[in-house]
Amino acid sequence: MLLYAITDRSQLQTPLLDRVALLLQAGVDYLQVREKDLPGRELLALLDAVLSLPNPHGTKVLVNERVDVALAAGAHGVHLPAHAVAPSRIRVITPPGFVIGVSCHCLEEVERAEAEGAADLAVFGPVFDTPSKRMYGPPVGVEALEQAARGRRIPVLALGGITLENFRLCRGAAGIAAISLFQAADHPAGVCRVLRAKADSFTAFPKA
Repeated sequence: MLLYAITDRSQLQTPLLDRVALLLQAGVDYLQVREKDLPGRELLALLDAVLSLPNPHGTKVLVNERVDVALAAGAHGVHLPAHAVAPSRIRVITPPGFVIGVSCHCLEEVERAEAEGAADLAVFGPVFDTPSKRMYGPPVGVEALEQAARGRRIPVLALGGITLENFRLCRGAAGIAAISLFQAADHPAGVCRVLRAKADSFTAFPKA
């Protein structure tokens, strides 16, 4: 199971870098730095600080939308909103191994991301209700997630209102993406252990 942690310093009572250090130690597969309000110079400084932290599990650090900042910092990749430039346009200017994730809110967006062939993963949701995603409308639900994930060549991760109580309902997802689930946990490493221990309760669909 892929674990994808997303930052939002506005939800924290402690310094963001302290929380990021815990997430890196916990061994999430991806860390998306999502501080969208930061201007480029400040975002670059933050990324430099994140990338200088110990990263014992080789977590991939992605930047929200700002390809220029990701490249300048030497980050591992970028995460693109659904309305952003097509991943295929990004791929031609990025180095080998650069990770491109995309946000998808419906089946058609997942299908488009897969058909273009340039995205490495899709984050799909919101699956459950969550205040941070209400701007995108009502939650899509677990049935829509299952349909979006079935037979995909790229991993589809569930996003939105994911908790330790409901994550096993995300049938077919290749993993879990979340802000609060990881960021608000007292012990992120324990959350990661629980998620991975229960990963076999997901129904894995064959790849296309």
